[in-house]
Amino acid sequence: MKESSQITVIEPPSAWPALNLGELWKYRDLLILFVWRDFSAKYRQSVLGVSWAVINPVIQMVLFTLVFGKMAELPSDGIPYPVFNFAALLPWIYFSGCLTKSTTSAVRSSQLLTKVYFPRLLLPLANVTNGLIDFGIQLVLLLLLMAWYGIVPTAGAFLLPLFLLMIIVAALAVGLWTSALSVKYRDVTQVISFMARMWMWLTPVVYSVSLVPEKWRPLYYLNPMVGVIEGFRWAMLGATSPDWQMMGISFVVTCLLLVSGVIFFRKSEATFADVI
Repeated sequence: MKESSQITVIEPPSAWPALNLGELWKYRDLLILFVWRDFSAKYRQSVLGVSWAVINPVIQMVLFTLVFGKMAELPSDGIPYPVFNFAALLPWIYFSGCLTKSTTSAVRSSQLLTKVYFPRLLLPLANVTNGLIDFGIQLVLLLLLMAWYGIVPTAGAFLLPLFLLMIIVAALAVGLWTSALSVKYRDVTQVISFMARMWMWLTPVVYSVSLVPEKWRPLYYLNPMVGVIEGFRWAMLGATSPDWQMMGISFVVTCLLLVSGVIFFRKSEATFADVI
């Protein structure tokens, strides 16, 4: 029986590089391998293991509740502050974790980049996928916390997959930019570490959007994580209905970041092996 051969066609990069989902699907086994590699490396020889996925957000929730819920007495849209804060911490921890890891994904895989070919998009995509494991664990914890306070998900929970998709898109979009930039400029890693800490305070994690003056909200919603977190919090807790027009601004910015990130990453990846 004649064996089928695989033909690889090498073409010069086009002015508008494509995502090439077919190629990503062909290398799906490698993506799973990257995800498992990062997950096992994170918790290998760890005494508490995956418990850190719970400990980290719980400690942050407790601290934020004491400082902003008890001392500062910030409004929480009529929802117990621990639940109000934890519902925003989940998407934020996922986003910031993906951002930090995606930024260094190409540099950490420098030996692979210089030896074998594979779609470079798999590197930031693996970090985004890997973060979903911890996110799933933390989501169960949020449901338990909601049950403790007697909060039942509303009909808005049916839109939860949409907001989860937007969280993934936002994390991947920004990660594409930072991972490509960090190959050429290693200072980007330090900048992103600082920027992530500042970014959280510009996002409604510990406070409600109602505290932002209405005249500044169109500018505020240019932050893609504002709409994502507000939508996720509303879908899970049935909080104050978000301003869909303002959320549309965040969604549009997120989509623009993804499209521009893919184009920039595809244009940059051809020189990764040489620069790195």
